[in-house]
Amino acid sequence: MTTRQRVTILGSTGSVGANTLDVIRRHPERFEVFALTAATKWELLLKQCAEFKPMFVTMVDTDAAAKLVERLKAEGLATHVFVGSQAICDVAREERVDTVMAAIVGAAGLAPCMAAALAGKRILLANKEALVIGGDVFMTAVREGGATLLPIDSEHSAIFQSLPEDRTTWASRIDKIILTASGGPFLNHDLASFGSITPDQACAHPNWVMGRKISVDSATMMNKALEVIEAKYLFGIAPEQIEVVIHPQSIIHSMVQYKDASVVAQLGTPDMRVPIAYGLSYPDRIESGAASLNFHTLASMTFAKPDPERFPSLALAWAAMNEPSGTILLNAANEVAVEAFLTGRIRFDQIKILNAEIVNSLACPVAHNLGDILVIDGLARQVANQTCNRLASEK
Repeated sequence: MTTRQRVTILGSTGSVGANTLDVIRRHPERFEVFALTAATKWELLLKQCAEFKPMFVTMVDTDAAAKLVERLKAEGLATHVFVGSQAICDVAREERVDTVMAAIVGAAGLAPCMAAALAGKRILLANKEALVIGGDVFMTAVREGGATLLPIDSEHSAIFQSLPEDRTTWASRIDKIILTASGGPFLNHDLASFGSITPDQACAHPNWVMGRKISVDSATMMNKALEVIEAKYLFGIAPEQIEVVIHPQSIIHSMVQYKDASVVAQLGTPDMRVPIAYGLSYPDRIESGAASLNFHTLASMTFAKPDPERFPSLALAWAAMNEPSGTILLNAANEVAVEAFLTGRIRFDQIKILNAEIVNSLACPVAHNLGDILVIDGLARQVANQTCNRLASEK
């Protein structure tokens, strides 16, 4: 009998975390949930504990954790509850864990990803920021810890599935990587009306069901800018070997063009359970719960070059990669900008202004370790918040 894979899910109450649990639910003979983490959503976490009975859960918010403890006790559930960011790192590195789903949104996910990497875990990376701000520091931790890093973003999973299994041949075979982008909800929106876009409009993605932060990133195409940076580190290629193409139908999830001019692509329905199932079972393949493509009824697929005026975030990716710690600055600025937009402090069209100002005005040295990264990230957020205040006064 095969031993079940013990899985810790960092960010279990988000969309990726929920989809991961759905895949695990379908394969109880293969996987067991060891630990779950969340920030504040204790009621949803309670339901997850009741179904999956993890040994541990951790929460960032102390009050939410106290409510969870009370309800777990009332329902006779034996799950142990821990509180704080350090506890999340502890469950990420726990020696009894085989696989860590890294689904915490934003820079907050870097420290637990580093902990899992140094502990040699199988890391299913849904957290873009671990690579965007961690870069070489994170990849060094992966190598030194002997971890296995598997991408879960649909685009990077598609690239990984389109590459040869022998990583040593990638550099000699690849001409370029082509990331597809849906274009989000405002692909054909009047540019003059971008200032009046509401958070609910920005979060209404036409193809994917996602959290609010990543939905806004899709609307500005910052998600694709971050994915460009992520691809550089994941696949060890030069920034000039990465291309972005608009593909509104989200059927082709990304492509690899080889030096003989052939192109290998991964296709599928826009459902995050597909890359999650592949990451959990790699190198096998298991049923994910997603619907299959029906090529008899499939609508036409279209492609276009991104409009730099509509999506200025893309150019910032390459600009940031050319500056020391530029990707840390870009990510920090964007997290501040998106939160400010979602809470009504700034307009949608001011997100790009804030991001560009931080990347172009701040100069920071190269980050050599996690401490350096956190210092630069903190500085960028401080300046970004000041810029937010100024933009809010101009709103």
